[in-house]
Amino acid sequence: MKTYLAILSTPFAALGVVTSGGRLSVVEFLPSATPAQPPQDELAREVCRQLQLYLRDPQFRFDLPLAQAGTAFQRRVWAGIAAIPAGATLTYAGLAEKLGSGARAVANGCGANPIALVVPCHRVVGSHGLGGFMGGRRAEALDIKRWLLAHEGVL
Repeated sequence: MKTYLAILSTPFAALGVVTSGGRLSVVEFLPSATPAQPPQDELAREVCRQLQLYLRDPQFRFDLPLAQAGTAFQRRVWAGIAAIPAGATLTYAGLAEKLGSGARAVANGCGANPIALVVPCHRVVGSHGLGGFMGGRRAEALDIKRWLLAHEGVL
């Protein structure tokens, strides 16, 4: 079980925050009923502050030190995701083309993203619809993706 250094309640889910070595390592979508937990350190406090700013203004740009542990390919996918501006989307195939890869590999990279919202994988969509989210197509996950895209003015 992860030890969250903060849990932030939002309109679409609770967000579990994990930091390590002075860097943000996880922002995880938790069930909405998960009780909030105040930040336990300065970085977790700053992460929550910036997440709240994003909730007020979808154009807000995060500025946090990130600990992105993953394969070289996953980090390339995450960098591609991070380059998608708020209010815009890119298809899995479009991102795959930019990376010289395949759409399925990009989808797997998106699903492995440990820093949700800050690395905005919700902005990557299918060629013919919403696509998946959080490693699958569960209804509650897609509801979160819809909320985030609506918040940014895409839907």
